[in-house]
Amino acid sequence: MPVPVPTPAATAAREILTRLHDVMAGRTHAQAKLNNVVQIIGEALTSEVCSIYLLRDGVLELYATRGLSQAAVHVTKLALGEGLVGTIAKFVETLNLDEAESHPEFAYKPETGEELYHSFAGVPIVRRERAVGVLCVQHAAARRYDDVEIEALQTVAMVLAELIAAAGLIDEGLGAGSGARDTGPAQLAGLKLVDGMARGHAVFHQPRVVIEHSIAEDIEAERQRVYSAFRQMREQIDRMMSQSEFGTAGEHRDVLETYKMFAYDEGWSRRINDAISSGLTAEAAIERVQQRTRMRMREIDDPLLRDRMHDLEDLANRLLRIVSGQLGTAAQMGLRQDSILIARNLGPAELLEYDRRRLKGVVLEEGSLTAHVTIVARAMGVPVLGRTRDVRHTVAEGDLLLLDATQQHLVARPTAPMEEAFEAKLAVTQKRRAEFAALRDLPAMTTDGVRIQLMVNAGLRDDAAQLDVTGADGIGLFRTEFQFLVSATLPQREHQQRLYRDVIEAAGDRPVIFRTVDIGGDKALPYMKIEGASGEENPAMGWRALRLALGRDALMKAQARALLEAAAGRTLHVMFPMVSEPWEYEDAHTLFEEQRAWLQGRGKMGPGAVRYGAMLEVPALAEVLDQLLPQLDFLSIGTNDLTQFLFAADRGNPRLAERYDWLSPAILRFLSRVVTACQTAGVPVGVCGEMGGRPLEAMALLGLGIDRLSITPAAVGPIKAMIRSLDVGAVRAAMPAWLAEGPRNLRQRMEAWAGEHAVALL
Repeated sequence: MPVPVPTPAATAAREILTRLHDVMAGRTHAQAKLNNVVQIIGEALTSEVCSIYLLRDGVLELYATRGLSQAAVHVTKLALGEGLVGTIAKFVETLNLDEAESHPEFAYKPETGEELYHSFAGVPIVRRERAVGVLCVQHAAARRYDDVEIEALQTVAMVLAELIAAAGLIDEGLGAGSGARDTGPAQLAGLKLVDGMARGHAVFHQPRVVIEHSIAEDIEAERQRVYSAFRQMREQIDRMMSQSEFGTAGEHRDVLETYKMFAYDEGWSRRINDAISSGLTAEAAIERVQQRTRMRMREIDDPLLRDRMHDLEDLANRLLRIVSGQLGTAAQMGLRQDSILIARNLGPAELLEYDRRRLKGVVLEEGSLTAHVTIVARAMGVPVLGRTRDVRHTVAEGDLLLLDATQQHLVARPTAPMEEAFEAKLAVTQKRRAEFAALRDLPAMTTDGVRIQLMVNAGLRDDAAQLDVTGADGIGLFRTEFQFLVSATLPQREHQQRLYRDVIEAAGDRPVIFRTVDIGGDKALPYMKIEGASGEENPAMGWRALRLALGRDALMKAQARALLEAAAGRTLHVMFPMVSEPWEYEDAHTLFEEQRAWLQGRGKMGPGAVRYGAMLEVPALAEVLDQLLPQLDFLSIGTNDLTQFLFAADRGNPRLAERYDWLSPAILRFLSRVVTACQTAGVPVGVCGEMGGRPLEAMALLGLGIDRLSITPAAVGPIKAMIRSLDVGAVRAAMPAWLAEGPRNLRQRMEAWAGEHAVALL
């Protein structure tokens, strides 16, 4: 790596750190050191005021100041979230204001005499990812501090964290947001990322690397230590990529390619080098850049971009452990017993290092459904619970844990009755799984001889294997956007074609219905700028899916070519998402047919036939089905989006999750009209979505006349068991009366009917 030229920010920070080195090495007491620190910073930044606030007993106390009244020291105190200082500590963020009083959180403290000063800049003093204080500067003139000055403040604040911790000026563990850990049983809620149940002892993924020294004695020596650590880290990643188990094609392989790209990113290594140039040790420089990444993550609303930032954080942790020579992750030390891994977040490469025989589950404080680690964990068959708040402070190393990702909760330190209940449920689950597995090769046929087409939803190459495992009739919804979401760049047409061909071949003679890409809105891609889409108030109803694809026809043409070539000699099933009006379907259909003609004109083999369908998710489409149905080969009802649009209830909002019922007469009446229109036109209609994966709701759908369901693979067994116990003619005979009456307790009415007719709903 070339030696970088120090930036102005690095030069400014280095001047301050050089002087701070002597202060920290001195024999004076801590208060005297802090008094010297504020003088040095104030002089270096030509700022009239420099102050340090420390978090003591849950409040921020003015501990040292240059410029404010000395009588306010140890007197002025602010609660977390109070005033500008409290806001910085609570949200671990930086403020830079040319007029402090203009900020809505400004709080005036008369004893400080700060009314003379207009400008204000403050940065959090962070230790162990928590704010333990605030370093701020003020100036009489109304001006914003330069980026160079803010960078210098942030670097100095990091060094201050070491000083105040060594002096015992903060209560360890009492940082913003911390709390005492209970020793009794505790139950935590989270988000199901990968389905499943697990029992094991808590193991913390990452033993904390303690940075002993922040200020460098020899900058060039520190730079060489980082160069060596980068080489070791990249060698580790390359070895992992070559492992036979993960060297084959698949989404987890694509994930690791993205991870490798970050490992070789010159911009990242340059930022670390620049931090070393400011006077920091190798460890402190990595931590400094990592802190900056964490602050950026707090400002990012896009979950996909946050996931990519998590990969970078994972690499920083790996690099920090290498350069420090301290203990590695729990994976490198080895798991001694059945374990459940606890982490704030986790990178995909680190998960792959664990012994899969001992690793039973993963619990994350963060994480998301589209995160790289989720995709890899699904391929490994490891249940994952994400967004489990405060798990690292509630759970202790070695605690017995009962993880039920399916029910979205975790029990720590369970009582004996809790253990017994969990084991009983686990046994029942395993027994039911065995019973459902016994149905795999039996048809999904009702007791009165009606064959129901039972298909699965998929989005990954490996999901095609679920067809054989479950005995499903095909893939009723293949979400093609998953490939776009896990890629660092826009997938090339050849890569798309390879994925589609692999899925078609894995399915054999069973149909695969490909949904064209549904991106945009809340599925933003960091590598694709979408005009007008950023900051949408209602992204689920915004510029996404077919709307975006028709606006970006080059994207859709490439996907059409990839699908048509992948299905060479076979029948291609393709459907378009979020169709609102017939002309949208017509434009998409025309685009595909033009690409089909283009291939034929060049002598390339295309599909033997193409069956085109549309997804009914937008309620408006139901009003123009008479115009659309004559053009369709099939219709799929997407109940997830359709339901939230019908009820004006965001399905991602937990406060609204229970506010609507799929067995509401409003939904069933709507669906009944759609089914009747399709039957009249002779167009097959099915449902893809969570509604079809619940036995009672699926019974209702069959009662409306639907005979094709596409559901999650895990739901195939329970739904097939329900179908094989159901007289569908009887439920179809009962449905008109239920819809006409429209009772508020229709769910109870249907449950009672199912009980009377021995329908298997478990």
